[in-house]
Amino acid sequence: MESRLNRITAIPGLCNGKPTIRGKRLTVHTLLSHLAAGETEAEIFESFPFLEKEDITAALEYAALMADHINIPLSNKQVA
Repeated sequence: MESRLNRITAIPGLCNGKPTIRGKRLTVHTLLSHLAAGETEAEIFESFPFLEKEDITAALEYAALMADHINIPLSNKQVA
């Protein structure tokens, strides 16, 4: 499986430097919270129309790695 972690960014000054999706004002935590609350991908895409399926996959991959306490260097640049 190809990593999608390049979609996760941590930009100083954006959302207090928390991990975000492609440099947008949506934190990984917020996206994961919507998933954990049982929202479907369709509902999430309706709420955040700029999201792509790969963004959800990236957030889940990031969460899986963080659960094992693996330190992940993140890009500090916005991705198109």
